[in-house]
Order: sequence, then C-alpha cells, then structure tokens
Amino acid sequence: MTSRRLTPLSAALVLTALIGTGAAHAAAPTATPAVTVSTPSAPGEVPAFRDGYGLTLVPEDTQVNGPTDFTITVTTPQLSGKHRIRILLPTGYGADPGRRWPVTYFLHGGGGNVNDVAAAPALHSEAMITVVPDGGMKGWYADWLMQNTAEGKANWETFHLTQVVPFIDANLRTRADRAHRAVVGLSMGGYGSLHYAQARPDLFGHTAALSGGIDFGMWEVRGAVLATELNLAGAWCAVSTSSGSGSGSGSGDCAGHGPSVDSDAIFGSPYPFFDADRVWKAVDPAAPVNLAKLSNTGITLYTGNNDLIDVNTAAASHTVKARLDQLGIPSRLVDYGNGASLAPSCNGGHNYGCWAPAFADYVPRLEASFAAAG
Repeated sequence: MTSRRLTPLSAALVLTALIGTGAAHAAAPTATPAVTVSTPSAPGEVPAFRDGYGLTLVPEDTQVNGPTDFTITVTTPQLSGKHRIRILLPTGYGADPGRRWPVTYFLHGGGGNVNDVAAAPALHSEAMITVVPDGGMKGWYADWLMQNTAEGKANWETFHLTQVVPFIDANLRTRADRAHRAVVGLSMGGYGSLHYAQARPDLFGHTAALSGGIDFGMWEVRGAVLATELNLAGAWCAVSTSSGSGSGSGSGDCAGHGPSVDSDAIFGSPYPFFDADRVWKAVDPAAPVNLAKLSNTGITLYTGNNDLIDVNTAAASHTVKARLDQLGIPSRLVDYGNGASLAPSCNGGHNYGCWAPAFADYVPRLEASFAAAG
C-alpha cells in the first residue's frame, strides 16, 4: 500500500487551521556574553567534565557566562553533529563540596535551543541544578523512525535518557534518584517531559508540561508535528523559542525548524488506517496505558487558552487531567485562561510572557517536594 504523506501545501492548511498567523511572542532577557574556554577546573571556574556514556566533550566549544551558568558541547554516535548542554548551578554549589543537589531537566520548544532557559529566570534556582540539553529544532524528543533524512542520525530519546542523565550524575554532585529528579518542558518540550516521565518512571519523580502537545489523539497536535517536519516556519517557530521580539506571525523571529524531512520521519504515518499510526498511539502521552505509568509521579500541567495554539494545548491538558482523575492519579492543572490570573505579562497565549511566571509558580513547589523527599 502506498504511504499517505502530507505535501507541504496540505500540511500548511493543517497548520493554518491549528494556529493561524498572529500568535504573540515574548522576548528573552539579554544574556551575558559567553566566553570560550578550554576545559576549566580551577577554583571559581566551572566544574571539569569527563567523557562518558557515549558522550565526547568538545572542550574548545565550552561557553561560560559565570561559574554557575555555562554550556558544554558534546558529540555522540546517537546524533549527527555537535550538541550543547546548558547547566545552571546554585550559587552555593562550589562553596559546599560535600553537598549533593536535586536536578531538573528543562526541555525547550520547537525551533528553540538551550539558551531559551534565560527567558524563565525561576529555573536558575538556589535549591537545584537545572540541565538544558539540546532537543533539536524539531527533534520531538524521539528516536526517529527514519535515520537517513537531512537531519542525519536522530536518536534524541536515547541521547537524553541513556547518555545525558548518567553523564550529569557522573560529573556533578547530584541526588541521583527519582525523588530528586524532575523533567519539565514547554510546547514540543511539554510533550517530551510527559513522555520521558512515562518512558522512564525510574528516573523522574516529577514532571511538568507547559502548553504541551500532549495528546496525539488530536489532529491539531499531529499537524503541529508534521509542520515542523516540513519546516513550515511561522507561528510555531516564533512562539516556542525565546528569540525575536514583539508580536506577529514570527516570519523573521527565527530560522524555522531546519531542513525539511519526510512527513513520516519521526513517528511514521499519522493516518489511522491499517494501524499505520501505531507509533503515534504507542507514545501518546494522553493514552491511559501511558498515564498509568505516572502513578507515583508528581504531575503538573499549565496552559492558557487565549490564542489559536493554546486553545488546543488547553484541550489536550484537560483531557490528560480528566484521564488521570479517572485513574485515581493525583495531578495539578493550572488553566490560566487569558492570563489575568497568572501575571501582567501573560496574555493567555503560547509564549514566555506566560511560561516565565508559570515556572515562577511551579519551581518553589518543586523545590518543596525535593526538600520533603529528604
């Protein structure tokens, strides 16, 4: 049977129906200029890292904003090219060499990168380490079905879960247990955070999805994935990253999602015929069989409902919440609607004007959970 794939035109129609052309976007704070250094190890500089778990350091590409904010670069057989990991340490990390710290992994959105974390200051916490691994412009936190596209090798899930996590535990003073490890993300990263918590409940005791594409049963969410595969740059690119400024369609706000790939490249065919969409169903975060894996996990969902993207992430979030309730699994859903109840910067849309205050609400709760775990 001939595979049914979306053409760029038909995918554009799906995306237009989903998000329109006028989503709002909040700019990130200006970052301190980075300094390129060799592998640092002197007191007051960033911790020294060693290769391991399939990751090879590229020392000349290390970037340092300060001893508690730096980015390392690695290569891995699981992915083509070089990939960055930004790390935010508590200010007390260097002064207390006997202390170990909880870790939160932040997964950025589509079209984004590790520097998007600067737009959410609450994630630079005094009570935990924050790790921001590269997720690709359209990686979707997945091991792709097709490994011979213009993106090359693309095993993002393997990279994050079997390489980055143990690599961080081996190189930093972490509390390496699920009670002291969280995974959080927004937009594409919201899918990633919920999926990773389900795929590896042994690793993550806490998860949060902000405006996440967390219901693959919705055609609107599948259409967003297909649009990134076909690099239909525009609203999703503009609003799920911290680049750019102001409002508008985002046509000049970022470079899109990289080279176009086959519309079946990541999860296979999206069409529900003859079980062709079996991968989509298998990894669907909203599927009850997957939600049941979160029975011992702290779960938080945030969403607005005031633009043509978040009206769909709100629907997805409410579906997940209702199914968790049916399963008897505790969770917390914050639907801040038009944003008035959350913060003056929030218009209820798919942007950091809402996500930054959402993290400001969430992080102290997460810190309290880490502390309660001992």
